Amino acid sequence: MTIEEFQKNIDVNFKNAQLLQTVFTHRSYLNEHKLVKEHNERLEFLGDAVLELAVTRFLYDDYDAPEGELTNWRSSVVKGESLSEEAKRLNMDDLIKTSRGEAKNIGKARDIILANAFEALIGAIYLDAGFDKAAEFIKKNLYYKLQNILESGSCQDAKSKFQEMSQDKFGITPMYENVSESGPDHSKTFVVAAYIGKEKVAEGSGFSKQKAQTEAARVALENWSSIINRVKN
Repeated sequence: MTIEEFQKNIDVNFKNAQLLQTVFTHRSYLNEHKLVKEHNERLEFLGDAVLELAVTRFLYDDYDAPEGELTNWRSSVVKGESLSEEAKRLNMDDLIKTSRGEAKNIGKARDIILANAFEALIGAIYLDAGFDKAAEFIKKNLYYKLQNILESGSCQDAKSKFQEMSQDKFGITPMYENVSESGPDHSKTFVVAAYIGKEKVAEGSGFSKQKAQTEAARVALENWSSIINRVKN
């Protein structure tokens, strides 16, 4: 896929073509191409803020629900896994420019790059065409997933559910402890352990400490029956 084909695919024609080039330029690419001076992290930073505001406004307009529920729904829509899925659907992977070493990465490391590029794309659309155009893109290419998320129940906040069940069963609020972190600064993986009292009950990994905690909570919920026996004893 070419840049021109990509613009047609997403129905956005950039006035500033350089912005779109930057969207697809990963930090590592600059190490091997000294004439290239800009990567996509600043656009990603901007796009993250635009994304959160747009989805927040959509939820506010569409649902008369408590703040906590709206927050959980928003998190489910904008989480990294969701962004990388949409980046793949739009064939962004074909256009990402990375170093030769980074290009060999697959799985979670590649998903991080794609999720970040998706946010960078939102930031670029915002700069090139304004908030309304960026919001239109977000509604068409991300927010549409909310209905399936609600129907499947995947918007449930694992940490809140784990805390609720732990407090109800044991009168104890779960605690989280960082176990390790690995990888370069732009794509670190964190491992976190979940504890009920002094009992380590689960571990989880993620692209941030918060996501690792959420994964640890999810694992704990999956193994709740065995945890009850372990903590009781």
